[in-house]
Amino acid sequence: MTNPIETRLAELGLTLPAAPAPAANYVPFVRSGATLYVSGQISNGPDGLITGKLGDGMAVEDGAAAAKACALSLLAQVKAALDGDLTRLKRVVKLTGFVNSTADFTDQPKVINGASDTFVEILGDAGRHARSAVSAASLPLGVAVEIEGIFEIE
Repeated sequence: MTNPIETRLAELGLTLPAAPAPAANYVPFVRSGATLYVSGQISNGPDGLITGKLGDGMAVEDGAAAAKACALSLLAQVKAALDGDLTRLKRVVKLTGFVNSTADFTDQPKVINGASDTFVEILGDAGRHARSAVSAASLPLGVAVEIEGIFEIE
């Protein structure tokens, strides 16, 4: 059986990274019934950590690209939680995005759109979700973005 999510990723030229291991005393995901809670994923791309502070030399477009990297890491964690079977993913329920930004930066929603748009591109209507996009004075390792997610699964 063809996996439509894997097919769509290929069509978009996207590759999921390996599901990142936890960096401290927590687990990468927790399943409770049909709900999967995925721990915050920091912006990490093929060339390493995506660092920077929005409003201080980092453009909104670069922040959105960092958020897209977070979305791919979130999806990689979902895949790991589902033993590699993304057909069991029903929908994205909620994302909470944290943007490393200056006190006067107000475009956090535009940055987190990088993740939201990615989920909709990959999953269609199942990628539409509730969301928060908030500023953070700093994030672990100086990354630009961190996003956590809640997913409905089979």
